[in-house]
Amino acid sequence: MNNNQTTSTILMIRPVNFGFNEQTAGSNAFQNRNAGQQQVQDKALAEFDGMVDKLRSNGVEVIVIQDTPIPHTPDSIFPNNWVSFHHNGNVFLYPMMAENRRLERREDILLGLENEFAIKHIIDLSRFEAENKFLEGTGSMVLDRDHKFAYACLSPRTDAKVLDEFCKASGYKPVLFHAVDQKGMDIYHTNVLMCVASNFVVICMESIKDAAEKAMVIETIAASEKQLVDITFDQMNHFAGNMLEVNNRQGEKLIVMSKSAWDSLNSQQRDTLSSFSKPIYADINTIESNGGGSARCMMAEVHLPRV
Repeated sequence: MNNNQTTSTILMIRPVNFGFNEQTAGSNAFQNRNAGQQQVQDKALAEFDGMVDKLRSNGVEVIVIQDTPIPHTPDSIFPNNWVSFHHNGNVFLYPMMAENRRLERREDILLGLENEFAIKHIIDLSRFEAENKFLEGTGSMVLDRDHKFAYACLSPRTDAKVLDEFCKASGYKPVLFHAVDQKGMDIYHTNVLMCVASNFVVICMESIKDAAEKAMVIETIAASEKQLVDITFDQMNHFAGNMLEVNNRQGEKLIVMSKSAWDSLNSQQRDTLSSFSKPIYADINTIESNGGGSARCMMAEVHLPRV
């Protein structure tokens, strides 16, 4: 087994104007408008810093980039949607549905990384925005980096044609399906309902209604020899699908999630995850409720080779 799934280097964007994004609310059922803007920003900042501290104290290298006040990017705290970094030195930039999220793509961040990491090619898929076709990074796709599977549920933010382009350029095989929430609404991002780790896959199987698609996903997971950990709709709604496995400098595997995700798991699920990876969880309730994203969305894994 290769061990390409995890990295010990994470990029995170420290927010300056975090808040409820009107432009994404239509397709993200997990967003809820909350208290006054300044209060939300202050709470989100405290939650962000707390999560960074927790990762660093567990031996993870976290590259923190300060967001800029202009242009206004209320969702910049979720960088995994606009960029992904790969072992071969490739960097992908992605087409984003909300116009104000397109402003999150920052060349200066990539230039800064080049001091320490080898960036060989930048593959820019953002041109698909002109066709109203989107693929929001490792939100739209959950990557099995060991077996080169790109799991993706179709939604307004995840287009099959753009997924195909990504797969052609990266050597991944698309695993495409439909997934809905309890109200029958398309789940906006695949990483809300599933997480692929080195030895297990957390997934809300009841969100996949089509029997053939469900069987295909189960078969793909079985072919990867990873243990399937099924979560309920209620657990998914507490962001239990939105986890990310990383490793620390000592090579220990960590499964990172929010406190609400951890609290939603039953003892058997906790035992299964803990048998493979050390659970790390942070209280990020303000970020989850206003942004509609959780721990995984906040982390862009840096798999690039060192210079």
